[in-house]
Amino acid sequence: MPESAWRAVSSAPASSHIDFAGSPRPTLGVEWEFALVDSETRDVSNVATEVIEELGENNPRVHKELLRNTVEIVTGVCDSVPEAMDDLRATLATAHAIVRGRGMDLFCAGTHPFAKWSPEILTDAPRYAELIKRTQWWGRQMLIWGVHVHVGISSAHKVMAINTSLLNHYPHLLALSASSPYWDGEDTGYASNRAMMFQQLPTAGLPFHFYTWAEWEGFVADQKKTGIIDHMNEIRWDIRPSPHLGTIEVRIFDGVSNIRELSALVALTHCLIVDLDRRLDAGERLPTMPPWHVQENKWRAARYGLDAVIILDEDSNERLVTDDLDDLLNRLEPVAKSLKCADELAMVSDICRLGASYQRQRRVAEDTDGDLRAVVDSLVGELEV
Repeated sequence: MPESAWRAVSSAPASSHIDFAGSPRPTLGVEWEFALVDSETRDVSNVATEVIEELGENNPRVHKELLRNTVEIVTGVCDSVPEAMDDLRATLATAHAIVRGRGMDLFCAGTHPFAKWSPEILTDAPRYAELIKRTQWWGRQMLIWGVHVHVGISSAHKVMAINTSLLNHYPHLLALSASSPYWDGEDTGYASNRAMMFQQLPTAGLPFHFYTWAEWEGFVADQKKTGIIDHMNEIRWDIRPSPHLGTIEVRIFDGVSNIRELSALVALTHCLIVDLDRRLDAGERLPTMPPWHVQENKWRAARYGLDAVIILDEDSNERLVTDDLDDLLNRLEPVAKSLKCADELAMVSDICRLGASYQRQRRVAEDTDGDLRAVVDSLVGELEV
C-alpha cells in the first residue's frame, strides 16, 4: 500500500520560516518520565489518568504521555541545576504520596525489566493513535522512559551549530544514563536497549548535520510537504531545536532512577551547551565529526555503556569514554562554577565510580538468582523523595 493511502498529503507549499523564541540567558527545563508500578506484582500499572486527575488536570508540572502507565514531571523555567532539582522535588513529593496511596510506586529506567506491551496501555489521544497506526509493531514496542533537558539559546543562528557539535558528546551522555539492559524478561546484552529501540520510529534517532537555521527551516518544510509530519514536535530527534521555547532539547538519556544522578546529568548537559554557546560568541568554529562516527559512537555507548571505546574526532582517534570524561569534567569546571552547578557536575564522577544504572541492575539480578522483580525493587528504592 502506498504511503499516501494512510493520509492525504497537502499539495500546498509549506512555509519555510520558523520563528525561534530565543532566551536572553541559558535557562534550564527538565522533563522526567516515570512509570507506575504495582507495589506487589512490580508490573506496570495503567492508571496514569487517575493519578494525573488527582494531581490536577491543569497542573503545568505534570503531563500525560504515550502510555497510560506513565506520568511526566516537568520543571518551570529555571536558571540553575539546584533550582531545577528543587522544582522537581516539590512536584515529586506530591506525586509520590498520591501514587503510594493507590498501592503503587514510581519507577524510572529506560525500560522495565519484564513488562509487556498491550493495547490497553495506550493513552487515548488522536496523535498517539496515529503514531501507532503508522509505525505498527515498532510503535507498539515503545514501552520506554527517558529524561529530556532544555537549555535556552539566545538566537536562532547559534542553534544548529551547537546542536551538531553536541553530537561529539553523545556517547558520554548516553553511557552515563544507560539504564535499560532488560527487555521482556531478558538481558539484551546492551547497556541502553531503549536507545536502539526508539530510533526505529521514522522521525527519531540522530539528527542530521545542519549548520544554519535556514537548513533546518528547509528540512521542516520538506517534512511537512511530503506528509512525514504535521507538526514540528513530531521530529523526535535525540537532540533537537525547540523553537517555541527558545531552547535546544537533549533527549539522549535513558530514564534516571534518582535525583542525585539526574542533577549530575543535567549539570553536564547545561555546561556542555553553555560552553559551546560561549565558544561561538568568541568566534570559534565548533568541532564536529562525520555522521558515520557519530552513529558508531551511539551504538558503542548503547552496547557497552561506560566500557565503550569512543571515537573522539574527525581524525578517528579513540579513547575509553570514562577516561575522556575525566578530562571533560576538568575542562568544564569553570563553566560549572559560573552556572552554580559545580557540586552537581562533580557528581558525574560518582556514576563512573559506583556504576551506572544498567550495571547496578545487573548486579541485583546476579545477587538474586535473576529475580527481575528485585531489580524493580532496587530502582524504586533509589528514588529519594
